[in-house]
Amino acid sequence: MNAELCVLYVLFSFASAACGRDPNGPGLFRQYEYEEEMYLSLDGSATLYVNTSIAALNALRGTSFDATPNGRTDRDVFRAYYTTPHTRVTRVSPYRRNGRRFVSVRLDVDDIGKLGKAAPFAWSTYRFRQEGAAFVFTQTVGAAAAKDVGAVGWTGRELVAFRMHVPSKISFHNTGRDVGRGNILAWEQSLADRLRGTPLTLEVRMDMQSILFRALFLFGGMLLLVAIAFALVIWWARKS
Repeated sequence: MNAELCVLYVLFSFASAACGRDPNGPGLFRQYEYEEEMYLSLDGSATLYVNTSIAALNALRGTSFDATPNGRTDRDVFRAYYTTPHTRVTRVSPYRRNGRRFVSVRLDVDDIGKLGKAAPFAWSTYRFRQEGAAFVFTQTVGAAAAKDVGAVGWTGRELVAFRMHVPSKISFHNTGRDVGRGNILAWEQSLADRLRGTPLTLEVRMDMQSILFRALFLFGGMLLLVAIAFALVIWWARKS
């Protein structure tokens, strides 16, 4: 790859990361103002990332954090907000985009079914259950606070996204789009629709055996076959 192509690739990658992501392709110029990204485990625990502008968090969840463009982001304030009996905050990272202040929060959740009891996520109800030979996850996102936050620079193109990294083979989902690389699902709404409380239900049906377990099982089976073949070769060589 020549120098010009390298520069173009770096610029494209930076723009994609800055403007948003899409599990089915580059997120160039997609302006995600609020995202919940869940890494679900088959035991019902999860790691959750919330990436949001402070203005969107105030508007959607009714909080009153300082969202002034030149303000200082106090990590401890957001850590306290997201720390609940059902969530543990492991990282808070502030950043800026499009003249607005954003925050990224990483949380650990022991029981995804109880996440709706935590105030920051109380607009949703979560269910993770076994149905026959499958696990079924549903999340129903209810009304937003729709708090007036004034003029914060929104253009009307801003999006809200709920993403899920599914740990096993997916047999059904209602995203209306293809499964992204790495078994990623994404549900999107415009920020305007989310503020209006337009109904949104996430549903996934998945196998009860994780992809990692199946891969390890297959790998172990291959090693066993190789060992048997090797033993047979040694036995044949000694017999000859």
